Amino acid sequence: MLVGGAVALGGVVFTWTILRARPDTPPDEARARALRLVALGAAAAALAQLAVGAVALGVLAQDFGPSIAAPYARTSFALATLARVALGAAVTLLALTLVRRPGGRGTWLALGATAVALVASSASISHAMARLDSRASLLVLDAVHQMAAAVWVGGLVHLVWHGHPGLRHTRAGVHARAGVHARAGVDGPGLRRFSSIAFASVAVLLTAGAGLSIGYVGDVGALLETAYGMMVLTKALLLAAILGVAALTFRLVRGAATRAGETRLRRFVEVETGLAITVLFAAASLTSLPPAVDVSADRATLAEVAARFTAMPPSFASPAIGDLLHQTNPLAGALDTRLRIEREWSEFNHHWAGLFVLAMGLAAIAQRAGVRAARHWPLLLVGLAAFLFVRNDPEVWPLGPIGFWASLAQPEILQHRMFMALVAVFGIFEWMVRAGRLVPRPWAYVFPVLCAAGGGLLLTHSHTVFSAKEAFLMEVTHAPIGVLGAFAGWARWLELRLPEVGSLPGRLWPACLTLVGVLLIFYSEG
Repeated sequence: MLVGGAVALGGVVFTWTILRARPDTPPDEARARALRLVALGAAAAALAQLAVGAVALGVLAQDFGPSIAAPYARTSFALATLARVALGAAVTLLALTLVRRPGGRGTWLALGATAVALVASSASISHAMARLDSRASLLVLDAVHQMAAAVWVGGLVHLVWHGHPGLRHTRAGVHARAGVHARAGVDGPGLRRFSSIAFASVAVLLTAGAGLSIGYVGDVGALLETAYGMMVLTKALLLAAILGVAALTFRLVRGAATRAGETRLRRFVEVETGLAITVLFAAASLTSLPPAVDVSADRATLAEVAARFTAMPPSFASPAIGDLLHQTNPLAGALDTRLRIEREWSEFNHHWAGLFVLAMGLAAIAQRAGVRAARHWPLLLVGLAAFLFVRNDPEVWPLGPIGFWASLAQPEILQHRMFMALVAVFGIFEWMVRAGRLVPRPWAYVFPVLCAAGGGLLLTHSHTVFSAKEAFLMEVTHAPIGVLGAFAGWARWLELRLPEVGSLPGRLWPACLTLVGVLLIFYSEG
């Protein structure tokens, strides 16, 4: 929903300011492509919003029956949901209309206004609407924050979509040498305009984000003692990495008049775009977490959080499955605390998973050092997926009494199965590439894309069957692992896409894998 809205609003700004679209002017190929992507983003946002509304209604219907539909339809959330679906549909229709024929000033203004409303109205279903104090100011800050993010991230997506930046130079000779087609529609001045717009958007984004953090986090300690605060820190870390890449692209914009400069520029923008989308995943996770300022009685202490990152001797002895199922059933209902046997089972899983990941990281480093046999390290991912499939959810098949298909009705288990599928798939593809069974292009890109996607998804994953404090202490190590996964994926992407950048990306992603393994081996639930 956030990505779709960003693509829509960012695309409208991009088409107007960078591609210089004007009323009553027939769209050229570049503008038509941009408008089609705007329509796709708006449609995706509308469908996602409709799904969110349907899920909310389904959850209520489980507790109160079908009769809840009528009162639900009168709530501000349901009304906002319907309004946002209508706005997404309107943006889609207007954008497609402008693709087919020139539109007047009124049509373009309508497109811009509905795109702004689509993104800004996200505030109406945010934490701000639930506040009793400072609601108006938080609503404004939230809307401004999301619009600034949309203009920046959506603009980046459009740069990549348009055959990547550095797209058109003013001299025909450079076109011929670089193989750049004028139809792409972004020239050097356009890139510089986008740099200025992106810089302003990030400044607004940071300012509004600081105001929201003050309103929702409350105190400095909450940054480390609550799930909301930890995710705010995660967003800040990712944003710092993006700004580092953005600083490189800002400098490269000035040197993109050569083929080498153009290629380097567009590769860095691809990485910047991927990390920016990961930030939107982290932002989405904040909507499912209570603001830190509201968490007091169920807040973890700094000592408890620190204990999760304190190196302890790993345990490789598992409790008996019969004893575990006899003492507890995690799917039976919410618990205030976890039993010791549950913690021991979970720690065993994490420690063995850490051995798999550590071995992969070290083998990848060995392959880079010239050890030929180490090229088979991706097969360890398939072994890891099989291990997790059996061990992750002991109450379901093949260890427990709950059938495989029945277990997929549990969101947490469904997410686990999705993660396992990702692990197995990118392991097989990466092994086939490294063993020479698949050509590197495009199959080598499966690993970095799914690695980055897995990191982003991990940032949105939550455990809902325990108390808020217990869930946070379980998930507190997810954030660094998710960030390392995203870094590993995009470093590998850069290594593949821009080998002339040097050895740093190729050294970075195996190091990230190794660090993930270390975190898992010393994982502790207190």
